[in-house]
Amino acid sequence: MKLIFFGTSSFAVPALKALREAGHEICAVVTQPDQPVGRKQVVTAPPIKVAAQELELKILQPESLKSDESILKFLRISECSLCVVAAYGKLIPKSLLEIPKYGFINIHPSLLPKYRGPSPIQTTILNGDEVMGVTIMKLDAGMDTGPMLAQIKFHPAPDETFTEIHDKLAGLGAELLIETIPEYIAGRITPRTQDNTQATTTKIFKREDGRIDWSRPARDIYNQIRALNPEPGTWTTWRDKVLNIKLAGLENNELKIKTLQPEGKKETSFKDFLNGYSDFKISDCK
Repeated sequence: MKLIFFGTSSFAVPALKALREAGHEICAVVTQPDQPVGRKQVVTAPPIKVAAQELELKILQPESLKSDESILKFLRISECSLCVVAAYGKLIPKSLLEIPKYGFINIHPSLLPKYRGPSPIQTTILNGDEVMGVTIMKLDAGMDTGPMLAQIKFHPAPDETFTEIHDKLAGLGAELLIETIPEYIAGRITPRTQDNTQATTTKIFKREDGRIDWSRPARDIYNQIRALNPEPGTWTTWRDKVLNIKLAGLENNELKIKTLQPEGKKETSFKDFLNGYSDFKISDCK
């Protein structure tokens, strides 16, 4: 099938590769523009652009889908019947949604209608949910509000980090996408309307969301560390210096710091940190 792929982050890469391996004709990959990254603000290509270059696919990087008419024109002349979206990062305008015969379908890493919005994986971990999942859905004008085509559940291990869960859900989403497309095109799937009374939304987490409140239960702090690393990071202050808490464990309901990064220094194990600061106490952190 001829299709156009919309994606930006690393979550989208397995889906793009799976579509290619399944024999679909990818007319183009639409992704966000290259962005400055890191302290040195090095202009860096999105992960999906790198993957598309490796697959020798046409790449489009509009600043805006609303104001850039080149995407609208390309959709019309390409005669693609379907558009696939995975972690693109922007809402698709209604003017584009109406063009492909089979519309736009999206891979969303949650069991919709729970956790709509930009950070479903982080929020699911933060809330301590034992069951996660991926939904293949049709896009409409709302934020993850369209009818659902397929879902798959996933039970993460209690010690898995955001990165580990993210990569597993990306793989599951790619597999589910490949299974769903032919069933959807053949009319063997009846889209299911989401129950808006059960819907929850997520937000973009900022640096302040990562500040640790040591008065909270150990499990809540543990989930916060799992959910918000590597970005925006979890941190505390000790002796008026920032300590970035990178990795932790939970033993007998007691939090165990594994790795951290003192302000202005390299990441280190907690054991090595204590060798230099033997008087460190969590009770002194703020």
